[in-house]
Amino acid sequence: MTTPAPTTPRTETGPVLEVKDLTVDFAVDNIWVPAAKNISYSVAPGEVLAIVGESGSGKSVSSMAILGLLPQNARVKGSVKLRNRELIGLKPRDMTRVRGKQISMIFQEPMTALNPVLTVGFQIIETLRQHFGMSPSEARARAIELLSLVELPDPEKAFASYPHQLSGGQRQRAMIAQSVACDPVLLIADEPTTALDVTVQAEILELMRSLQERLGTAVLLITHDMGVVADMGERIIVMRNGEIVERGDVKDVFANPQHPYTRALLDAVPRLGEGSAESEAVDITAALADAESAATTAEAQRVLAEYEKSLEAPVVVQFSDVAIEYPKRGRVPAFRAADQIDLTIHEGEVVGLVGESGSGKTTLGRATVGLLPIHSGSLVVDGVDISRPTREVIHHLHKSVGIVFQDPSSSLNPRMTIGQSLGEPIFLAEKVKGNALEKRVRDLLESVRLPRQYASRFPHELSGGQKQRVGIARALALNPRLLVADEPTSALDVSVQATVLELLRELQRERGFACLFVTHDLAVIDVLADRIAVMRHGKLVEVGTREQILRYPQEAYTQRLLAAVPVPDPEIQHARRALRLEALGLVSDDDE
Repeated sequence: MTTPAPTTPRTETGPVLEVKDLTVDFAVDNIWVPAAKNISYSVAPGEVLAIVGESGSGKSVSSMAILGLLPQNARVKGSVKLRNRELIGLKPRDMTRVRGKQISMIFQEPMTALNPVLTVGFQIIETLRQHFGMSPSEARARAIELLSLVELPDPEKAFASYPHQLSGGQRQRAMIAQSVACDPVLLIADEPTTALDVTVQAEILELMRSLQERLGTAVLLITHDMGVVADMGERIIVMRNGEIVERGDVKDVFANPQHPYTRALLDAVPRLGEGSAESEAVDITAALADAESAATTAEAQRVLAEYEKSLEAPVVVQFSDVAIEYPKRGRVPAFRAADQIDLTIHEGEVVGLVGESGSGKTTLGRATVGLLPIHSGSLVVDGVDISRPTREVIHHLHKSVGIVFQDPSSSLNPRMTIGQSLGEPIFLAEKVKGNALEKRVRDLLESVRLPRQYASRFPHELSGGQKQRVGIARALALNPRLLVADEPTSALDVSVQATVLELLRELQRERGFACLFVTHDLAVIDVLADRIAVMRHGKLVEVGTREQILRYPQEAYTQRLLAAVPVPDPEIQHARRALRLEALGLVSDDDE
């Protein structure tokens, strides 16, 4: 019987992975379309090489080619050597032995990567028995050891759980446990933290760093998050349109990017503390270090008092001691998702609602547009109490409130043209038709900076950013007094995200609507918000101006959220990571 190698650092020299002139083409309508062109790089033992780029850059396609996971219409040329062994052209049976044992992969969404009908423990056991021929009892003991290694709080419970019974962070830890089960020499991490909250993301990055340092595993980190690159990366490759446009040491590239695309990519990343163009950038690291001082508290109170005096605009949304419950279903008891909510949004104001998954922020957003009933308390929107809605109240609400969803692709009807999607709410609410309706649709398209000819296109003919612009236009079709935006940029690349955020800011200034912007990304909300409300476990723990929350956070939870956000600057991120670990009573390996 073969047993896995012990979890101790490796000492081998020479590159683990050598990629030379790797080219990937796809057959589309009998034409070869290039997806990656002449890609060359190497990864040394224990090194973290980050490959960055936006959707369509070829970063994920080239990594799938390494593992032989591309579809049948793909053509791969060039050379990929793992420890001097050529992988291109390897027989499927031999490649199966390489996958998992020598090269493992951490996928972006563990819920779709893990088998939903098998327990976490069984899936790890399956990997161990396939590659090492272990007995069931040996594989079980090793699986629990691995779940302990990735710091799951209750490894025995996690072993017996199905994926849906674990949180997002726990599922990602379980997937990492399965990935390192065979002690691979190379770990490919494809957007491993994109779907996670900032605090969970920080924990997963710390875990990956710890395992990489302990095991000496080489890591190929594929991401579009420049903050994650600054946190973990040692060398960086920047890809665009299937080609490498820049490479080098992470610190050098971040400090002095040479290619215009790299500079544009870094400029597009929202930086926490730099949201206000009129004021100096906030030094978040310094702010967190002195957030609890008496002088800071006094200054925070002064900032809030001055802001409150400036609020003279009419109130559009008023939560007063609101509680929201999901009713009992069978044996599942009623669940109170939000409680004791007091929040005001004024005309022309953008309030950012932030918090982790399960905090209740999306619940508040859905309640504001009448999609969830109010259990107790009062919720007034545009002068109408919607706590006990009638048909007339809902009709008024639909005219005065617009909503922008997270995924533009699923929120648009694929069988309707863009013009039909935009015109439908106008026709239903105002009975406008004919030339007048067509003019309204054209004006809406122009308002979100899209050509009027797009009215005849279908959603699949538009890019993600263009579809989200259509979603914004539809939400503004009836000139609402309130816009609720639920994670509207989380599915977009950074440059597209920056464009959409700038568009939202311009439209808000032009039209003066109130906005409730729901997100878990503090850097994004810093670009837009006048005030920020922080939620945890269904309650508002802190509400204040952008400057107050980001520079003078009073609650420990808010401070932890801020400390967990990676920033696209290796030097600053190193200081922030050290500060975060110190606050948690841990010591950075870099500081030992």
